[in-house]
Amino acid sequence: MRKDVRILLVGEPKVGKTSLIMSLVSEEFPDEVPLRAEEITIPADVTPERVPTHIVDYSEAEQSDEQLYQEISKANVICIVYSVNNKKSIEKVTSHWIPLINDRTDKDSRVPLILVGNKSDLVEHSSMETILPIMNQYQDIETCVECSAKNLKNISELFYYAQKAVLHPTGPLYCPEEKEMKPSCVKALTRIFKVSDLDNDGILNDNELNFFQRTCFNTPLAPQALEDVKNVVRRNMTDGVQDNGLTLKGQSTFSLRFSLGMRQNIRLLDYSFPRVKIPPDCTTELNHNAYLFLQSVFDKHDKDRDCALSPEEVKDLFKVFPYMPWGPDVNNTVCTNDKGWITYQGYLSQWTLTTYLDVQRSLEYLGYLGYSIIYEQESQAAAMTVTRNKRIDLQKKQTQRSVFRCNVVGSQGSGKSGFLQAFLGRSLQRQRTIREDHKSLYAISTTYVYGQEKYLLLHELMPEFDFLGPDEADLSCDVVCLVYDVNNPQSFEYCAKVYKKHFMDSKTPCMLIAAKSDLHEIRQHYSLTPLEFCRRHKLHPPQPFTCNTSDVPIKDLYTKLTTMAMYPVTDVDSKNSTFWLRASLGATVFAVLGFAMYRALLKQR
Repeated sequence: MRKDVRILLVGEPKVGKTSLIMSLVSEEFPDEVPLRAEEITIPADVTPERVPTHIVDYSEAEQSDEQLYQEISKANVICIVYSVNNKKSIEKVTSHWIPLINDRTDKDSRVPLILVGNKSDLVEHSSMETILPIMNQYQDIETCVECSAKNLKNISELFYYAQKAVLHPTGPLYCPEEKEMKPSCVKALTRIFKVSDLDNDGILNDNELNFFQRTCFNTPLAPQALEDVKNVVRRNMTDGVQDNGLTLKGQSTFSLRFSLGMRQNIRLLDYSFPRVKIPPDCTTELNHNAYLFLQSVFDKHDKDRDCALSPEEVKDLFKVFPYMPWGPDVNNTVCTNDKGWITYQGYLSQWTLTTYLDVQRSLEYLGYLGYSIIYEQESQAAAMTVTRNKRIDLQKKQTQRSVFRCNVVGSQGSGKSGFLQAFLGRSLQRQRTIREDHKSLYAISTTYVYGQEKYLLLHELMPEFDFLGPDEADLSCDVVCLVYDVNNPQSFEYCAKVYKKHFMDSKTPCMLIAAKSDLHEIRQHYSLTPLEFCRRHKLHPPQPFTCNTSDVPIKDLYTKLTTMAMYPVTDVDSKNSTFWLRASLGATVFAVLGFAMYRALLKQR
């Protein structure tokens, strides 16, 4: 919203510019009129738009051309005043004033013009027949007002229209030359339609139309008013109403009539990027309401109810975005079905990942989907939870977090990527079908620890990656996976060096993964065997792992990692096999129950 509005009145001498200003201020016609009125300021509390308004007069007798040019450059809107009983003053509008103003203003930021026909009390006819062709010729002219300073006719309206031309311009919405809405306006209205179309059937029913009206214009419509709206649209276009609801074309027509009252400087950027303060060593997660909202968005676009989003359904979901936010790597970051389509669980996992890694991006995405509008929140920030400082979690030996990060470290070719993809249920054979440019350094899915659903985020670190110090090693993740290839004698040495350099004195739990365990194990070229190394540093024994199986890889290891992340310092003997058995069994039971419950909910809906 502008802080103020500056209105300049120009025109030929004796057309009544000064009289108009003085009649507005005193609410009576002045007996004596000076050559020029002093600049006046109307306080915000007495203007309809609640914006301070400066009204500036121009007098050819008192001001130079240079002073006129300066006033034109400072004006937000210019009123060209003519006398309705003086043809010469009307001719000067096009022969002098409009060309002069256009020469003194930038073509891309033209000042809106208002044509003002004064002295209407002196004639019985209207000047509109003469003025309309001028309005059609010059697109910068917002409107024309006939008034009388003597009779006070349309004086307040004149300055209201001038104010409105600045605060509520049609320029950003409508192209008069083409007689159609501008592409950015069409895009915005399409997005509004998609957000309001809660059942995604391409039609706004009465409930959705009322939701749209209440959200955009803060005014609900009575039942008769809803019918009136549809009748107006029917009269203006043949395909605006379908099945007693508004189509996209119908809603756009309806919206444009109301959105001429939109404020000038509304920017999607301001709406989509609310500020969220994240203290050091804290992470960000979606809260319960956010997951409910995302579930409703998934249901809205999962038209075939197969618990997965096809490429067409994903495209439809992101139509409200200015760009496609998910690339092909997402399909290799989260769980998919046999067709490679993102499942419901994978969909929520990707949102969880984005929120953890880039909360501002997540806030932006929720803004495009209309979270704060549909849930009637001040901003999307209400969807976020900022977790407790990790240092406090370590001190108290407990955490309320739901997302845990595991950095996967290993030499080139040790099997890190296979370990990530196995977490998503993909065997080596399926992994070989992944294109190189579609691979991801992340994998995220859910595990269950003592009946609690948690997200485990695996992040593959490149061999050249280096931590800045022990603090960063501790706080950048919750658990570390050191992966070596049992069939490569040089592989384990890298893991040993990384551990001794960064994690030997840290509080971050570590697990050693003996990858490719289906192959023959070769003695490692290191002073200690992997088992001896683990015993010396009080680590769990190396965990054998392979994804070269005909079945879906077993997920027990990932449950162990999540448990270690949740309880980095614990009195529980985590080496005890019973401990791991309980955790793994809980994961299996709750994973099955969770999927069954979701399918049941779908059937109910």
